[in-house]
Amino acid sequence: MVVGAGFGGLYALHRLRETGLSVRVFEAGSDVGGTWFWNRYPGARCDVESFDYSYSFSEELQQEWDWSERYASQPEILRYIEHVADRFDLRRDITFDTRVQAATFDEAQGRWLVETDDGEQTSATYLVMATGCLSSSRIPDFPGIEDFQGQTFHTGRWPSEPVDLEGKRVGVIGTGSSGVQVITALAPQVGELTVFQRTPTYILPDWNRPVGPDELRELKATYPQRRREAAKGALGIPIPVTPFNKQSAMAVSEQERVAEYERRWRIGGVCVGFSFKDLMFDKDANDTIAEFIRDKIRERVEDPETAEKLVPTDYAYGTKRPSLGVHYYDSYNRDNVRLVDVRADPIVGLTRNGLRTENTEYELDAIVFATGFDAMTGTLNAIDIRGRGGRLMREHWSAGPRTYLGIGVSGFPNLFLITGPGSPSVLTNMIFSIEQHVRWIAELIEWMRAEGTEVVEPTEAAEDEWVHKIAALADRSLYPATDSWFVGANVPGKPRAFMVYLGGAPAYAKECQDVADAGYAGFEFSRAGAAVLS
Repeated sequence: MVVGAGFGGLYALHRLRETGLSVRVFEAGSDVGGTWFWNRYPGARCDVESFDYSYSFSEELQQEWDWSERYASQPEILRYIEHVADRFDLRRDITFDTRVQAATFDEAQGRWLVETDDGEQTSATYLVMATGCLSSSRIPDFPGIEDFQGQTFHTGRWPSEPVDLEGKRVGVIGTGSSGVQVITALAPQVGELTVFQRTPTYILPDWNRPVGPDELRELKATYPQRRREAAKGALGIPIPVTPFNKQSAMAVSEQERVAEYERRWRIGGVCVGFSFKDLMFDKDANDTIAEFIRDKIRERVEDPETAEKLVPTDYAYGTKRPSLGVHYYDSYNRDNVRLVDVRADPIVGLTRNGLRTENTEYELDAIVFATGFDAMTGTLNAIDIRGRGGRLMREHWSAGPRTYLGIGVSGFPNLFLITGPGSPSVLTNMIFSIEQHVRWIAELIEWMRAEGTEVVEPTEAAEDEWVHKIAALADRSLYPATDSWFVGANVPGKPRAFMVYLGGAPAYAKECQDVADAGYAGFEFSRAGAAVLS
């Protein structure tokens, strides 16, 4: 059984079918797409290039699909996912409009008993959670939110029907990735746009553009090489034109540093973050790229006071996920856009006619909550998942998520997480990581069937060691010092723990392969109802 029909769930369905298993998928939405089904907000776009943010498992699929832009928009990505579902006849095994509420491991039978919100109870030998890293939308509990008489939207749950905001007074709360995109898209459309910003963000240019027929043919012809390069890259994307610079930012002159930043800035995308080897590990090095981007903001925004509000100063570059775009800062040069710094003037609540800060009330016709997600663990913890002895997963994770390889959880047999906490996931190309996880899980199941074993779970010791490794890798970097969703800081009461493997995609893939080559070291196996065997 697979939970979720986004990129992860669809590939799990396809690949596990190939092992000879019968597979059923439950999906809360009314169709396939996952993240790209729900995030339909204006301006939604991927921050990984289209030719990389796509499946590699089928050469025929790669050759038949034509991407129209360097960075695809939400409608195009959703059409691609729908095409994949049709091409591989995936919908016949997916139950839509159905949310999994509970899953309990039956130790005697060695099966998962799953209950959905329509009261159906189903059982399966293996339970694969493809619930996504950013799928549990979060709206702050502002006083008076029920009183507001206008329209409200969350970027992560945007309506499928058209939304007309033309000429209206619109407020956007939040300036993370989705906020940046929706603000850029809405600024030319609405009557007045008021942006409520708590934390300014670092934005890199994507220089998005159409992909012409000649470029399309060349890219398709070089797909094998492109995929090989992606497997070598720390983020699971190819960077042959602008490879990782192994120099320290502090080992070159200021003139050389700026020249390198400018060169990569003109290319755009994540390669800017690869300008020097120590940007995410040394504060002095990080300060150099941070100030470079701050100067770019000041150059772009005409009003100096507004520009300074948009300049990030209190956290290191990259320790919150940088956004991509070109025209965001231009939005603040428009007469119909105003910026409210809610650190200086905090939001105190919503009113019947709008939003109130400590000093001002803003009349609004609509409010867009670009307030993010309970990342990595939110959707999993919302399901009543019980393993051996009835242990609840959210209790097992009460001090922060605990996994082995980001794939398995001690005490929860035959449960597999796709890009779960403790894997590289959100700091890589998600499709690359999804495919790597699904292949590994499928190969483990094939190995178990060949060995005649039915139940697998990580040992507690292996899980402890992996949790320690995740923390140790993070502590070498600048990430933990920043209050971000990487550490759960955006959700009140959530335990603070860095949730992502920072060793890079190739090192992580090697860790997984080494485990498999050693007979799946760190896992223990048994038959249903029998004692586990290491």
